[in-house]
Amino acid sequence: MRRNSLRLRLVAGGIVAIMIALAIAGGALVVVFERHVSRTLAQDLDVHLKQLLANIDVDPQGKLVLTHALVDPRFADPLSGLYWQVGDDHGQSLRSRSLWDSVIELPADRLSLGETHQHEASGPGGQRVLVAERAITLSADGKPVTVRFAVAEDLARVSEASSAFAKDLSIALVLLGCVLALATWIQVGVGLRPLVALRCGVADIRAGRTRYLPSSVPTEVRPLVEEVNALIDGQEHEIERSRGRAADLAHGLKTPLAALAADASRLRERGERDIARDIEAVGEAMGRHVDRELARARVRGRARGGSATSATVKPLVGSIVATLSRTPEGAKVRFENRVANDLCVSLDRSDLAEVLGNLIENAARHAAGCVRITTDENRPSLVVEDDGDGIEPAQLLRVLERGTRLDERGGAGLGLAIVQDVLDAYEWELELSKSRLGGLKATIAPRSAVPKRPNPSAKETVASSISPQRA
Repeated sequence: MRRNSLRLRLVAGGIVAIMIALAIAGGALVVVFERHVSRTLAQDLDVHLKQLLANIDVDPQGKLVLTHALVDPRFADPLSGLYWQVGDDHGQSLRSRSLWDSVIELPADRLSLGETHQHEASGPGGQRVLVAERAITLSADGKPVTVRFAVAEDLARVSEASSAFAKDLSIALVLLGCVLALATWIQVGVGLRPLVALRCGVADIRAGRTRYLPSSVPTEVRPLVEEVNALIDGQEHEIERSRGRAADLAHGLKTPLAALAADASRLRERGERDIARDIEAVGEAMGRHVDRELARARVRGRARGGSATSATVKPLVGSIVATLSRTPEGAKVRFENRVANDLCVSLDRSDLAEVLGNLIENAARHAAGCVRITTDENRPSLVVEDDGDGIEPAQLLRVLERGTRLDERGGAGLGLAIVQDVLDAYEWELELSKSRLGGLKATIAPRSAVPKRPNPSAKETVASSISPQRA
C-alpha cells in the first residue's frame, strides 16, 4: 500500500488503537490480579493466625508454650517464607523454626485486644513480608498476661504470581491483538468496498459503458454519488453546447469557403492562375481545418455517450476503396482488402470511416502501385500500408507534428490529427513504422493492446503517444 493510502491510514490507526487498548487492559488486569493474590494471602494469614491462637497457651509458671505444631509444614522449614512469632508483655517470645535466628521487626503500635492488624514489615534476610497480628489476654496463675501473635508471609509470592500471570497474559494479548488486527483489515476492506465500486463506476463511465454512477450505494456514499452524477450531467450539457457551437461555426465557414473556391475558379478562367492557385491552397487548408472540427465535434459525444458501438470492418473498407478508386490518385493504385469478413471493432462506423478514410487516402497518395489493408495476427488491430518510398526513420518524429508534410502534394497536414482525435476518444492509438512493401505502415489498435517499449529508437516503430498529427 502507498503511504497516502486511506486503507493504510485506517488499518494503522486501528492497530495503534488496539495496541493502546490492550496495553491498558493488560496493565489493569495485572493490577487486579495482584490485588486478588494479596487478598488471598491476607486470608491465608488470618487462617494461620487463628490456628496459632488456638495452639499457644501459658503454663502455671507463666511461660508461653506451643501446645500443638501448626499444620503447614513451611513453618518448620528454615527461611521458607512463612513465619510466626509470639511475645508477651514480660519479654517472653516464641518463634517458628522457619525464622531460624531472625526476628520479624513489628511496628511499635498498640493493638486493641481482639483486633487484627495487617501491614508490611521487614523479615529474615531483608524480605518484605505481609504481617497479620493480634493481641489477646491470657491467664497465668490467675494473673492476666497480654500476648501479641504475629504471622507473616514473604511478599515475593505475590510478585512471582504477578510476573507469571503477566507473562501468560502478554502471550494471550499478542494473539488477541493479531486477531483484532486481522479483523480490522477485513473491516476496513469491507468498509472501503463502496469506494472500489465507485472507482469501477467511474472507469465504466470513461470507457463509455455507462453514463452515471450506480445509485445503489450505502447512505454515507450516496451524497457523493449524487454530486458526481450531477457534475456529469452538467459536463454533458456543456460538452453538447460546445459541440453545437463548434459544428455551427464549422458549417458557417462552409459557405464562405465555397464562395472562395468559386472566386478562384473565375480567376483561373480569366488567366490569373497563380492567384487562383494560392486562393485554392488557402481554401483547401481552411476546409481541412473545418473538416477536422466537424469530426471532433461529432466524435466527442458518441464515444462517451454510454452506448455500445461496433462496426464491421471489411464492408466499410470496401466502400472507402470504391470511393477512392474514382479519384485520380486512387485510380493509379491497386487496393488489397485482406480484412477478415467477420471482423468487428468497438468504434462507431462513421468514426471508423473517418480514420480509415484518412489513412487509406494518405497511403494511395504516396503508393507506387499497391495499398494493402489487413490486420495484425498478434493483436486486435487494423493495418494500412503502401509500397511507396516510405519515410526515413529520422523523419518519423517530424511527420507526427501538427500540420507537417514531407511532400508538396497539397493539403493542410491535418489528416493524422483528425485520425488521432477520433482514436483518442475511443482510447485507441496509432503507430507508424516501415512496411514490408517498402512504404509506410500505419497501425491502429486499442491502447491496452499496444506493447510498451521502454527505449524506442528512431529506427523502431514510433507510437502515437507522441501526439501523432501529420498529413
